[in-house]
Amino acid sequence: MRYITFALAKGRLAKQAMELLKERGVTCPEMEDPDTRKLIFTNEELKLKFFLAKASDVPTYVEYGAADIGIVGRDTILEERRNLYEVLDLGIGRCRMCVAGPAEAAELLKHHQRIRVATKYPVIAKDYFYNRKHQTVEIIKLNGSVELAPIVGLAEVIVDIVETGTTLKENGLQVLEEICGLSAKVVVNQVSMKMENQRIAQLIQALKRPQG
Repeated sequence: MRYITFALAKGRLAKQAMELLKERGVTCPEMEDPDTRKLIFTNEELKLKFFLAKASDVPTYVEYGAADIGIVGRDTILEERRNLYEVLDLGIGRCRMCVAGPAEAAELLKHHQRIRVATKYPVIAKDYFYNRKHQTVEIIKLNGSVELAPIVGLAEVIVDIVETGTTLKENGLQVLEEICGLSAKVVVNQVSMKMENQRIAQLIQALKRPQG
C-alpha cells in the first residue's frame, strides 16, 4: 500500500489540523517532538506521511502530486490559483479578506476613483477591483505589515486578512469593504483523488466535524 501524503500550512493552522486529525484517531507522534529536525513525519500503521510547508507552497505541492492532500487557508487557494480539488471546509481559522483604510478612503471607493492598493494578495485584489467592482486601481505588492501603507502615503487602501480588526483600529484604519469569508480548506491532488479515492474519502470523512 502506498503512503498518502499530507502537506500542512506551517503554524497555527497545522496545529489545529493535527488536533482535528488526532480527535479522529489519525495521529503522528513524531510531529509532537518540539526538538525534531525532521522534515517528513510518518505514521507507518496508517501509511500516512505529513510535512509542513509555507502556506503559499501547499497548493503547489498538491497540484504537482508531491502531496495528495493539503490543508491551507482559502486566501492562499484564491491567491495561488492551482489546479486541485477543494473538498472540505474545516471551519477553523475563520477570518475575512477585506479592503481597509482610513475612513475618508470610503469616498474614493464609492466613486470608483483611481487609487493605489497595497496588499500581500495581488491576485485577489486585482480580481476584486477589476472583475467585481470594475474599478481601475494600481496594485502594490508588499510582503510585510500592509497597515503601514496608508499611514505613510504609499497607498490609499489595503487588501488584507482581518480577524478581529484590532490592528486596524490601533493604526486609525477600518474595514471599508468585505471581499470574502476565509477559513481552512482541505485540497486534494486531482490524480490522487482518482487513484486513491476510497482512502482519501475516508480521511476526508474523518476530518468532517460532527454536526450539532
